[in-house]
Amino acid sequence: MLHRISTLGLLIAASVVALQTASFGQQTGKPRSLFAADYEKKFAAVVKPDNSLGLQIPIQAIHDAQLLPNGNWLLQTTFTEVVEVDSKGKEVWKYKPAPESGKAEIHAFRRLESGLTMVAESGTTRIIEVNKDGKIVHATPLKVSVPNPHRDTRLVRITPAGTYLVAHEGEKCVREYDREGKIVWEYVVGSQLYSAVRLPNGNTLVGTGDGHRVIEVNKAKEIVWELKENELAGVKLAWVTMVDRLPNGNTWIVNCHAGPNNPQILEVTPEKKVVWSFKDFERFGNALPVAIALD
Repeated sequence: MLHRISTLGLLIAASVVALQTASFGQQTGKPRSLFAADYEKKFAAVVKPDNSLGLQIPIQAIHDAQLLPNGNWLLQTTFTEVVEVDSKGKEVWKYKPAPESGKAEIHAFRRLESGLTMVAESGTTRIIEVNKDGKIVHATPLKVSVPNPHRDTRLVRITPAGTYLVAHEGEKCVREYDREGKIVWEYVVGSQLYSAVRLPNGNTLVGTGDGHRVIEVNKAKEIVWELKENELAGVKLAWVTMVDRLPNGNTWIVNCHAGPNNPQILEVTPEKKVVWSFKDFERFGNALPVAIALD
């Protein structure tokens, strides 16, 4: 009888593991590891190629994340702080805007090679670099017509030239600033964009937010590649958040608020063919703006 009970327990445990890996996390194409974060289910996690989970972190809100060289993660659990957590999810560092700076939200950040952390503060219209003690060692003012803690910026990235490439959601444009705050390049997107990435060829890849498309723009402000809302068979682009150009030349697209009939993340070739996708509306929800390929 005891042997039968033990066997039954093993079968139940095996079934639970199978449910965790097989029922959730539908990947098409070659399986891969990724980080994903969704503020509807309030959940961030590393997803393994077999769709099981590694690091898991509860969140309230999130718009950015970065895997650090030491294996830690720089991310946010609310829009009013940036935290660094170790591989087990333990907090080891935090930055919060000073109360005297006024109402501010954070939607973008990056740990720099210098060890400083770049933080874009919306509401205070500035990009700052802070040291490990949270002291501001450099500040760059941003041009915003009507400051808004939730709309001034989405993602901000540093270019190879050392400039800041800023996705201004409220201004509906990309602006490139030097460290003193001078605008050196600007492109009007016309929608509430989320991301802008400077590519090795000098062009800029833009996730247009509620523009429902991805565009690649050259320095002369010409669109040289575009993926529109309904160009992919069986897929509708919704609020396009993070985008990136992968080493193989394909484009990584995070498709937020698209509903359970659409994948949350896509890999698309230059010829606009979907070669990989991810969909998981059990563990993640319909507000998944952050996803990073880990392979």
